This record gives sequence, structure tokens and C-alpha cells, in this order.
Amino acid sequence: AVAEGKLVVFPTETIYGLAARALDADAVQRLLEVKGRQSGHALTLAIKSAEEVWDYAPDLCPLAERLARRCWPGPVTLVVDHSDGDSLVEQLPASVREAVVPGKTLGLRVPGHPVIIDVMRMIAGPLVLTSANRTGEPETITAQAAMESLGDDVELVLDDGPCRFGQPSSVVRVTGKKFEILRQGVVPEKTLQRLSTCMILFVCTGNTCRSPMAEAICRRLLAQRLDCEPDELEDRGVMVMSAGVAAVSGGRAATEAVQVMGQLGMDLSQHETQPLTEPLVRYADLIF
Repeated sequence: AVAEGKLVVFPTETIYGLAARALDADAVQRLLEVKGRQSGHALTLAIKSAEEVWDYAPDLCPLAERLARRCWPGPVTLVVDHSDGDSLVEQLPASVREAVVPGKTLGLRVPGHPVIIDVMRMIAGPLVLTSANRTGEPETITAQAAMESLGDDVELVLDDGPCRFGQPSSVVRVTGKKFEILRQGVVPEKTLQRLSTCMILFVCTGNTCRSPMAEAICRRLLAQRLDCEPDELEDRGVMVMSAGVAAVSGGRAATEAVQVMGQLGMDLSQHETQPLTEPLVRYADLIF
């Protein structure tokens, strides 16, 4: 249905969404008419993965890249600066470009629902995505509510029961080293603040000596550089961790490592080992 230029209501992890293929100017125009969206209000582009973000925002700042890597797929829409040139947005029809970039910014999201992700993998280009309700009406968290709002103006509604979160995505504007929440949503500001921190990860085999020693030394050096205490580093936007490729959870540092670090004025007695996981690798900005 999407490939044929029809409008489809998809379940997402936040609320039900109304989607059209971004390469189809007529479909996007119909979406705007059905939605009742006023000109100048940007529509979101749904893309397949965080790795695709560079195709649409080649000048992405490090903070935006970090949030994309850590939040997607998931309930966060990132609003980033849009520059003409190498962006695939320039390959969209002119009327679609006006709908997604009415100003100087572009909204991007990777929804955290397997159905819409699978569909995007089978079609060319991204989807234009908006909430499945008419402008001014409440967002819909069930397929029945979406059908009652949109009626016969959509060709297909995919029903996956109530949405998991039942509230819209958090819309976050990223500029340089700062972010601003444009719309409160699923992810609160405190969590976004944590997700925006720079994460340094040290890795060894068992996470009992080499990597926790490196973690402690790095924390001390960073604290000296930033003129703060090691336990204040997260407030300064830096997180230092360690893990092991063959570690178990909850083990202790080696006795010799505790002794040696103690002689240097660093305490490893409370260290707990953890295994290296895929999320840790994805979250880390630097891995040693």
C-alpha cells in the first residue's frame, strides 16, 4: 500500500502514526490534506536506522550523532540543522522538501516498532510520518481511535493493540553542544542529559585488573583537567566505564590491582565487574 502511494496508519512504540512514502509527492500532499496540517509545520522523516542519519544530515554535530546512536530505534525525534548539498533530502520532490524542511531544520526519527522498520527496509527512501489524528484532535494510542479520527481517508490501518508508551516521542532540538526539548514526551530531560554525556569505555578480558585500573586513572586525569572531583564527572558531561570480553557480572577487582591502586591513592575495592555487551559498544564514544 505504501509503495502504491496510499496512506497507512502504523503502530509505533509511542502513538499511532500516519505515513506516506517520501518519494511520492502526491501521497505526501494527501497526507497533509487528511491531517489538516498548516504550512510551515514540519513533518518528520522516518528513516531505517541510526546509521542512515548521515545520509540526511551529513553535517551532524557530535552530540546529535551520540543521541541518535543511543536513542534509536526509540521514542526520540531529533531536530537538526539542515544544509543544502549532499543530503538525500535534496533528492525528494520539491513539495515534499517544503513539507519536511520549511525552515532551516530537519526532524528525523527511527521508530522503535518492528513493523514500520520492516516496511521501510522493503521500500525505497524514507517515510513521512505524523501522528494518526487530525490537527487539533488528541493523539491516538489504539488503531480504533485512529480509524475514528481519520475515517475513510486512509487505505490501511495496522492494528497492534495499544501503544507501549501511549504518549508522543520527545522532540529534541540539537545545536552544537546543547540540546533543547521542543516537546515533552516519553524520554524525560534528566534521561536525555545522561544520554548526551561523552562515554569512555576501557575493555580487557576479565574486568578485574587492567580495565578497572585504566578507568580509575582516566577518571583522576579527567577530574584534574576539569578541576572537579572524580564523582562529579557525569555532571561535567563525561562518563568513564570498564568491561571485560569474558567477564561475569558482580565480581570484584583482583587483590593485587586493589593494592597497587591503593598505593596511588585510588580505591578499587568497590569495583564490580561487568561483561562487554552490544549496548555498551553502541553507547561508547571512545573504546580502549
